[in-house]
Amino acid sequence: MIVGTAGHIDHGKTSLVKALTGIDADRLKEEKARGITIDLGFAYKPTADGGTLGFVDVPGHERLVRNMLAGATGIDHVLLVVAADDGPMPQTREHLAILDLLGLSRGAVVLTKCDLVTPERLAEASAEIEALLQPTGLAGAPIFPVSNLSGQGLPALEQHLLDAQRQQTRTSDAGGFRLAVDRCFSLPGIGTVVTGTAVSGQVAVGDRLLVSPRKLPVRVRGLHAQNREAGQGLAGQRLALNLTATGLEKSDISRGDWIVAEATHSSTRRIDARIRLLRSEARDLAHWTPVHLHLGACDVGARVVLLEGPTLAPGGSAWVQLELDRDIAAWHGDRFILRDQSATRTLGGGVVLDPYASATLRRKPVRLAALAALEAPTAEQALQATLALQPPMGIDIEPFFVSWNLQPEQRQAVLRSVPHRALPDGNSTRLFAPGQLEQVADALTETLVGYHQQHPDSPGLMPELLQRQMPGKPRALVFGQVLRELLGNGRVQRAGPHLRLSGHEVSLLPNEQKLWERLRPWLDEGGIHPPKISDMLARDRSLHRDHVLRLLKKLARFGKVYAIGEEYFVQAQHVCALAQAAQKVARADPHKRLNVKDLRESVGLSRHLSLPLVEFFDEVGFTKRDPEGRKIRRDATDMFGGTSNA
Repeated sequence: MIVGTAGHIDHGKTSLVKALTGIDADRLKEEKARGITIDLGFAYKPTADGGTLGFVDVPGHERLVRNMLAGATGIDHVLLVVAADDGPMPQTREHLAILDLLGLSRGAVVLTKCDLVTPERLAEASAEIEALLQPTGLAGAPIFPVSNLSGQGLPALEQHLLDAQRQQTRTSDAGGFRLAVDRCFSLPGIGTVVTGTAVSGQVAVGDRLLVSPRKLPVRVRGLHAQNREAGQGLAGQRLALNLTATGLEKSDISRGDWIVAEATHSSTRRIDARIRLLRSEARDLAHWTPVHLHLGACDVGARVVLLEGPTLAPGGSAWVQLELDRDIAAWHGDRFILRDQSATRTLGGGVVLDPYASATLRRKPVRLAALAALEAPTAEQALQATLALQPPMGIDIEPFFVSWNLQPEQRQAVLRSVPHRALPDGNSTRLFAPGQLEQVADALTETLVGYHQQHPDSPGLMPELLQRQMPGKPRALVFGQVLRELLGNGRVQRAGPHLRLSGHEVSLLPNEQKLWERLRPWLDEGGIHPPKISDMLARDRSLHRDHVLRLLKKLARFGKVYAIGEEYFVQAQHVCALAQAAQKVARADPHKRLNVKDLRESVGLSRHLSLPLVEFFDEVGFTKRDPEGRKIRRDATDMFGGTSNA
């Protein structure tokens, strides 16, 4: 169990730790010279059952609250130290407010210097403290009058700590390993050593870890747990890790960094959170207020973006976004403290909801609904509530799992318990609510129904135009998946470059059908080397150019042929073959660009066809020109549909 002290300067915190452990936690020369605690101090007390009580002694001076906060992470049990002669003082109140904001509810009050006051004063001080604790998580905590000099009351306090240690629920080590660095130093012959409290997971000698937020890889060469050499360390223990890496220097790691498992690494400059403003504040908290954010052992400048109104009243709670001055590591559920810009007083604190927040639409109702979902007590409930909102792009599941610090087996358990639909998206996976993609499919077909009703003689819509005309304009990932499924089950068909509902047909007039039956064999025979219009007219002098062009342009609208320049009409399956050949040529190019000459030589095209062909590819969006050439934008088969429907 980790025990932390808190309280006003010169109320006997360090003397109490020494009386309990025999160790003077003041380790700095200046601390001993001035008789005050300046930085964090640490001491350990072995217990009869083979365990260890770890003590974190924090400074009480108002100018050193920053150091006090650096030691608050991972405390299991707090000792609020109050001198009986003084009673509660300013730092007593500020430290108590900080402990309450951090959610610490297990602890006791130690009334020191009880040998210097009368019984009446002792009773009065106890009553003051009980009233002070009443609105906090430490309400009803036991009060132990002690004398650090004579030892009066110490046995009862020691017994309380031992009982608390036995009753404590062991900190879960199921998540990825995380340690908040509060000290980093170098020892001769050993190298770089970091200390801190492990807040989750476990670590062993030889493990490969990362320093977050810098993502610096390190390896554990040795470790001490609760001041003893050990092979592994667990969540809830004070650890000292001897770290090694090529070129690693002590200056590469500092207070405020985190040592984490590789899969747990986190880095962010924008956090969505819920905060509470202390009731003691004199005025409302305004939008864009500059603050100091203390999270773990980190202290970073930030701006408060209020998401629910222009101000936040004292004692109030609200969703906010914190824009940070630099990258830090943070995870869902991490508690933090906010202090004013001059770092002279505590404003409030809160809990992280989304460590990877976006500035886009941050005040919109849909985003606020997502934050409400993230306040669910478990990852399963949060995921289910977020999916129920049907975000248009689903949920990128990897950042979600990292922010909740879930290990592989925990991730699988969450996925098994929450109904969803998964879509691969490059190296990541996005989850959608059950039925969400089916709703998009219905919207797609309804859009085509409306278009066919308004344009009965049109073959359909190009994919890009259909996507833009759909309600909500689904993103490319969703639209592409839904379209593939509709094409696969036959609800939608391709008509060349167009999409149409199954059963929608456009037909030729009898005289047009006869003319098409005369022209089609020549186009079939030509394949990817189609005849020019002039060549077909030369074959049959009875053909009229105007009649032929009118028919072929109508067939192009139907998606049965494509107009390539002014002289060529190519059947859909042959355009697809040419596009596939172009795609192959581009893939073989060092710059992944389509070269007209290479395409012409690879399939034996004439100069008269090759140039209009690539210009046609540009026009329909299959390719796009850039300084290095033509880049393939769409897959040939997806774009042109493989075989013809002619």
